[in-house]
Amino acid sequence: MSKPGPITAKPLSGLLGATLSEAFAKQGFAARELVTRWSEIAGPQIAAHSEPLKMQWPRPVDGQPVEPATLVLRVEGPMALEIQHSSDLILERVNRFLGWNAVGRIALRQAPLSRRPRKTVPPGPDPAAVARVAATLDQVADQELRDALARLGATIKRK
Repeated sequence: MSKPGPITAKPLSGLLGATLSEAFAKQGFAARELVTRWSEIAGPQIAAHSEPLKMQWPRPVDGQPVEPATLVLRVEGPMALEIQHSSDLILERVNRFLGWNAVGRIALRQAPLSRRPRKTVPPGPDPAAVARVAATLDQVADQELRDALARLGATIKRK
C-alpha cells in the first residue's frame, strides 16, 4: 500500500475563477477586475458612491468598425449629478485600465448600492476618563480586570 501524497490547499480564486468569469461575462464584462478593482480604477471618491452593473456592447454590423461599449453604473441618488459631470474622467480611467478604447459612454442607474457600507470603529474612551474610573476601582485586585472595567466604565459614561 502506498502512502498518500501531501494535501495542498488550493486558492479559492483558482477554484472559483472560471465560475466568476462566466458570471461577469453574462453582464458584459470581459474582465472581472473592472468590478473587483473599481475603487482603484475610478478613485475612492467616485467608487464610494457608484459601482459597475454591466457593459452593454452594441451588435456588430458587417463591414463596420467595432463600436465601444456603454458602461452602466449604479449610482446613489444624490451623487448621480456629480458622477455625470465626472463621466469623461471615469471613461478615461476605465479605458486606461483596460488598455484600449473599450468604453465610449456611461449610463447611470440611480439605486442604492448593493454592498454594505463599512462600519467605522468608534474611537476608544478618553484616557483621562479611564483614569478617573480606575481610581474608583481600588478594591479590584487583578490589574487586567481593573483596566478592563475602567475602560468599560469610561465608555458607558461617554454615551
